[in-house]
Amino acid sequence: MGAVTDAITAEIDALHGDDTAPGLAQLALALARSIDDTDAATARAVAGRELRAVMTDLRKLAPVGEEEDAVNDIARQREKRRAAARNAADG
Repeated sequence: MGAVTDAITAEIDALHGDDTAPGLAQLALALARSIDDTDAATARAVAGRELRAVMTDLRKLAPVGEEEDAVNDIARQREKRRAAARNAADG
């Protein structure tokens, strides 16, 4: 596989694209392979534009992950402060 195909395969796996939208996932892989397999700049540009659109759709359809992010961290810190304030008020 080529570099674009490898990167798209990894992203589709991370997004669970084969589960949520298998047709779009396969289309993305086909577009990635076409980018890797051609030297024609125009063909690469067209396939790249379409691939970007397909991946945008896949990202929108991806299930919401349980990964930690800054928002989760802020919410956790806020809950700790509230719990500490409740304990101080009760204590």
